[in-house]
This record gives sequence, structure tokens and C-alpha cells, in this order.
Amino acid sequence: RKRKRRNIDTDHSHLSFKPCGLRRDTLETVIIYEDEIEAIRLADLESLYQQACADKMHISRTTFSRLVESARKKIADALLNKKVLEVEKRG
Repeated sequence: RKRKRRNIDTDHSHLSFKPCGLRRDTLETVIIYEDEIEAIRLADLESLYQQACADKMHISRTTFSRLVESARKKIADALLNKKVLEVEKRG
């Protein structure tokens, strides 16, 4: 099935976060995609309901829910396991 174009307000690509005091080349990297970061921004920072977030991104609520779940797991993995979190565009 063809992927729908997702509306993303801000270019989040080329961001990365790493634990302080550790060399980047010694750490594992977790890739989080731009649409996942946008989903986190809308749900957690803007505190919007999932349907409102999905409408803003021009995707279904179930797709939005999957994005948020995936993003939260990746963020938790990076924070708790001392990994680099890197934002990339899909495709």
C-alpha cells in the first residue's frame, strides 16, 4: 500500500542526542524518524488528543497511535540504555 504524505510542521531531521561524557563512536544508535518526533511533539508537548494530532498530520488515528508508541519505545531505549538518538527522514 502506498504511504500517505504526512504533514510535519518543523524539519526535525539532522538532530541527534547522546549521553554526556561518552564518545559517540562507542555508543549504539537508535534511529527515530521525523514523523515519529512530530507525533511526540503533538501528543506530549502540545497535549493534543490523538484524533486532533492525526488530523494535523493527515493520517488515521490508528496510524498516529502506532507512531507515538514506536517513538516512545525508541526514546526510552536511548535514554535508559545510553544510546545515541538520531532523527532522520524516512526513505
